[in-house]
Amino acid sequence: MTQIAGVTGPQRHYEVDVLVVGGGPAGTWAAISAAAKGARVVLADKGFCGTSGATAPSGTGVWHVPGDKDARERARASRYTLGGELAEHAWMDRVLEQTYVNCERLAEWGYPFPIDEAGNAHRTSLQGPEYMRLMRKRVKEAGVRILDHSPALELLVDEHGVVAGAAGIHRQTDETWSARAGSVVIATGGCAFLSTALGCNVLTGDGHLMAAEAGAQFSGMEFSNAYGLGPAFSSVTKSLFYNWATFYDATGTAIPGAGSSHGRGVIAKVLESLPVFACLDRTDADIRAWMRRSQPNFFVPFDRLDIDPFTQHFPVTLRLEGTVRGTGGLRVTDATCATSVPGLYAAGDAATRELICGGFTGGGSHNAAWAMSSGFWAGAGAAEHARAARALYTPRTLIQAARATLRDGGGNAPIDSAALIRAVQDEVLPTQRNWTRRADLLEASLGRLDALWHSVRGAAASDRNQAVRAREAVAMLAVSRWMYRSALARTETRGMARRQDYPEADAAQRHRLLSGGLDEVWVARHAMRHEANEDIAA
Repeated sequence: MTQIAGVTGPQRHYEVDVLVVGGGPAGTWAAISAAAKGARVVLADKGFCGTSGATAPSGTGVWHVPGDKDARERARASRYTLGGELAEHAWMDRVLEQTYVNCERLAEWGYPFPIDEAGNAHRTSLQGPEYMRLMRKRVKEAGVRILDHSPALELLVDEHGVVAGAAGIHRQTDETWSARAGSVVIATGGCAFLSTALGCNVLTGDGHLMAAEAGAQFSGMEFSNAYGLGPAFSSVTKSLFYNWATFYDATGTAIPGAGSSHGRGVIAKVLESLPVFACLDRTDADIRAWMRRSQPNFFVPFDRLDIDPFTQHFPVTLRLEGTVRGTGGLRVTDATCATSVPGLYAAGDAATRELICGGFTGGGSHNAAWAMSSGFWAGAGAAEHARAARALYTPRTLIQAARATLRDGGGNAPIDSAALIRAVQDEVLPTQRNWTRRADLLEASLGRLDALWHSVRGAAASDRNQAVRAREAVAMLAVSRWMYRSALARTETRGMARRQDYPEADAAQRHRLLSGGLDEVWVARHAMRHEANEDIAA
């Protein structure tokens, strides 16, 4: 393996059938599913599998609907129009069924779903700590080798461009690692641009960058401006409870429209110039007790500051959650969640969720269902691909796919990761630029972002720790360019892709937008699959 710039020390090598990159819900489901197919599996997590990522510290809803035809029809309809009619009913049906089956498995494995007074189990929500603790246990029981604190930095491809492994760093030792694999599953989550939203500190678009360097395509990157509402003094952006809130200005006067279905936009506008306060004052004693039971971590920051959110006004803010709660991500091309690059699969928030959400946020419930379903399919698909590759085995020369920060680019100064992160955040975090977009602002941001890309294109990291941070910074930069280039190309308002200069939906733009590229970002229209065609195998 060619040495990573600035990284010295011993190397460790693994030979596996399937390498899963990412240890959240999608990654753990993928690892378990691949192992069930008889594959030798390694799971590499940037953090500690079971505790890192957006799900682990949170409670989350699950799009769990029993097999009643009418109930599932209502479930499909609930987001179809909201998402700009970009979801596909066949994919919705697949996810609803697989989520139902996987929740049954979770119950069999011992997940403590709540049971009501009539003895009925409720499987529409999961507590992140319990869920991910159980998933880590099941991954280990499946015989999967877990590499904790071992971020992958780049993919490995063969001479034909087929993905055949990855390489990274063991952060707790002075070692690099490489894994030769029959296939790779990218389950690295979305990109929240280090906005400090809860659990998102590891979600910087790393898998997106690695996949793009191998030639992968993206879909729906314009649907990436999801903001989480939360206390200004806390990273907790779980927003369900704000359905019972009243929002106030600094004088204590209620803000008109802030509590409506379009209230997030009202709050975003007011926050551009004035503080906004909230109070969960539309609750009774029973609702307050239920809130405390269902999401105790929501209340931790209030209790630490001795604030009663039910009776006292507290300042709120909006934190960008990007593609974590958005719907854009790697394009999947068939029912196995294969990407456009042979040997590479995508699952969870790393993949597009347009297939079930269209252009509107999947929030917790749909994204959670997609993570367990797509993870299950991607793991199985990757195992089958690896088995076929093994049957046709011929010696392959592996090539490192990374193009940015890991190789010496010709004498450029080492990348200043902190400065690059701040520069990207200046373009994507402000609601004035990203909540409701406008062509002139998008073009101005893209001019600066493109210039940043070309300035760091040949810069290398200075040491092992900087290699990880540099890749995170460059990944965020790459995601921002796919995101804004796609937003500029959608000259309408559809789903969460809001345009100030094109405030209405355009019937002629009911299509997907694919994107990709590094030095030159491209965007192309992609026709929707015909609803009458239920074959989603290709």
